[in-house]
Amino acid sequence: MIVVVDERSLVTSGYSAWFAREGITTTGFSPNDFGEWVATVQENDIMAVEAFLIGECANRSQFPHKIRERCSAPVIAVNDTQSLENTLELFQAGVDDVVRKPMHVREILARINAIRRRYGNGSSGTQIGPIRIFSDGRDPQVNGIDFSLPRRERRILEYLIANRGRRLNKAQIFNAIYGIFDSEVEESVVESHISKLRKKLREQLGYDPIDSKRFLGYCINLD
Repeated sequence: MIVVVDERSLVTSGYSAWFAREGITTTGFSPNDFGEWVATVQENDIMAVEAFLIGECANRSQFPHKIRERCSAPVIAVNDTQSLENTLELFQAGVDDVVRKPMHVREILARINAIRRRYGNGSSGTQIGPIRIFSDGRDPQVNGIDFSLPRRERRILEYLIANRGRRLNKAQIFNAIYGIFDSEVEESVVESHISKLRKKLREQLGYDPIDSKRFLGYCINLD
């Protein structure tokens, strides 16, 4: 899930539609709501965030520090106009990258993955055991062969691999795939998605790489 902060609701809803076409869930905040949310959100929820996009809003240079106090997800500032002074100020405030609109969402995803690669948090083209994920909308590969998956199952596989070594509970996976504030879908849908994903992986690999423990959650073992 990607969090978008902008004082214009039209902008946050626009990002939501653009990223949805790439299979990525977003949650939009106004600056005031985001300041309160990032300070009080539960750890499970904020750890489900893959990146933050900070658009036009007052005092946005304060946000990178507030985010860093809670998590290490990439922070990208999005500018409507080009300004060297503003760009330098944002980098000094602690953002990982500054981009100027218009920009295709695939480029934003590529920049997010590049930042995560530098910090060792996963990247486009991550190979773990027999599985390679791309995190840019492409299907994964198993033993070098394309492995077609529905969008939600693909995102769950990417999320499990990006967080390999950690056990993720159902709420974390749901928030990453559907968004924190999606009240129209029940968390139980995660179990259905994972059940279908496990069956397909078992058929392809000959074993089930997803380990589940009741009350503790899921992790993936591919090494």
